[in-house]
Amino acid sequence: MKLPRAHEMQTLDRCAIEDFDIPGIVLMENAGLGSVLMMEKELGPAKNHFAVIFIGPGNNGGDGLVIGRHLHQRGCEPVFFFLVNPDELKGSAATNLNIIRKLKLPYHVIADMPRVQTIPVLFKQMESRGKPCYALIDAIFGIGLTRQVSDHFAAAIDLINSPDFAHTIPRISVDIPSGMDSDSGRIQGKGVKADLTATFGFAKPGQIMHGGAGLTGKLHIIDIGIPPEVFRKVPVPTELISEDMAAHWLRQLTRDKSSHKGTHGHLLILAGSIGKTGAAILSARGALRSGCGLVSLCVPYDLNPIFEASLIEAMTIPLPTSSSILNMSDLPVIEKQLREKEAVVLGPGLGTDPRTADLVLHLYNTVPQPMVIDADALNVMAANRHLLQNPAGPRILTPHPGELARLIDSTTSEIQNDRLQAARTASDIYNHDTGGNVIIVLKGDGTIVVSSDGNAMINITGNPGMATGGMGDVLSGIIGALVCQGLSCQQAAGAGVFLHGTAGDGLFAKTGHGYTATELADNIPVTLKSYTQETP
Repeated sequence: MKLPRAHEMQTLDRCAIEDFDIPGIVLMENAGLGSVLMMEKELGPAKNHFAVIFIGPGNNGGDGLVIGRHLHQRGCEPVFFFLVNPDELKGSAATNLNIIRKLKLPYHVIADMPRVQTIPVLFKQMESRGKPCYALIDAIFGIGLTRQVSDHFAAAIDLINSPDFAHTIPRISVDIPSGMDSDSGRIQGKGVKADLTATFGFAKPGQIMHGGAGLTGKLHIIDIGIPPEVFRKVPVPTELISEDMAAHWLRQLTRDKSSHKGTHGHLLILAGSIGKTGAAILSARGALRSGCGLVSLCVPYDLNPIFEASLIEAMTIPLPTSSSILNMSDLPVIEKQLREKEAVVLGPGLGTDPRTADLVLHLYNTVPQPMVIDADALNVMAANRHLLQNPAGPRILTPHPGELARLIDSTTSEIQNDRLQAARTASDIYNHDTGGNVIIVLKGDGTIVVSSDGNAMINITGNPGMATGGMGDVLSGIIGALVCQGLSCQQAAGAGVFLHGTAGDGLFAKTGHGYTATELADNIPVTLKSYTQETP
């Protein structure tokens, strides 16, 4: 499912209007009618109710007027609160205003702060007539909002959200909750907290990412009549990792009855240091539980007994010249171990000692196999970006927001303010500046996968129970294992984050939060089975 950003959605609309001669007012009519049909499906018949519709400037307000008219035709009394001078509406919105006026449907102009304070009184008067309120409908701002919400608009949004105002009445947002940035999900000063959102044409990135889902409520996508041929003219480089898409990738893991351990790849993990052996162990566990045929770990010599005792199914290679950290003197042994390996995981619990950093940079630049780079290896890269070269093979970087901030000289808050743009910025830097074949996986609520060509995928599996140590280490092993089993790097990254989140969702449904990264890794096989559809 495509996820157009605001300027892309506007281009899609314009293309439908200008290149396919679909009048804008037809798109608006479809949007309004589709919203009413959705409300009837969710809320039941609207007859013998009244509905309060907040109207803002532009086409979003016009959509609200269409919604009101179709509610009127169903025996519901719409009452419009204009937060702008209605005579300032233009185009299709102005046409629908004229229809409302000719129908003599009731409205109030609430164009300043004192008038916002009259809304509760007006609402009480409506209730006193004996009809129940069907919904509060937010048609204030759409996807074109580029400024902070302020003044009486902010006061109206505060009122809509207030638990003291019509708190039992469903809140419906038109296209997007007013005040939300449709590209990033961040709140621009104030944002309506909707129970339901009727979004037009396609879901928007901000509705499913960091914080945005909490404002959006239950999301319904309304077909407004944009023909599929429009996509041939307007590229949309962002899409949702749907269950169907992930299932298509994961079905490649279905095994032939005659397969053996050598059929399913051999992963090499370079990880671990004093105090951080658990990260390496979790990465290996994630790989094993994801079906990798063989897993080997290159580990500091003195720490080998820990790995031997903890990972009885994996092979360990104690590096004889390192006591507690990996370093360049281990390179001959590592290069020997790289032979006949399909992929490498580099970084979990590795540490950032300068001697380790030299090894990380050398491996990043020279190893031809696909490499998943996580944790301390990312921090080494961030501190030594000037030493990075065109890598000899594909690279999958899996930073959390703090690590990405270091990789692109930003701050964590800036990353979180626009996660999609931050991931694309990292892709530009690590692909164009170094000429690499680098995939960025920005972890978090709405994990983002950006390929080397800038195309992005957003994952919506996962839950707050995964906010605990070791989850990212498991993910690095999952992605490495999927590469070893034949998925492309882009497929492995997308399927990996989907599988990781889905395994967590299964645990959260059973236990709530408090489960561990080990338990999530152990839940991968049963999660994976539902997609490979294997039978005994």
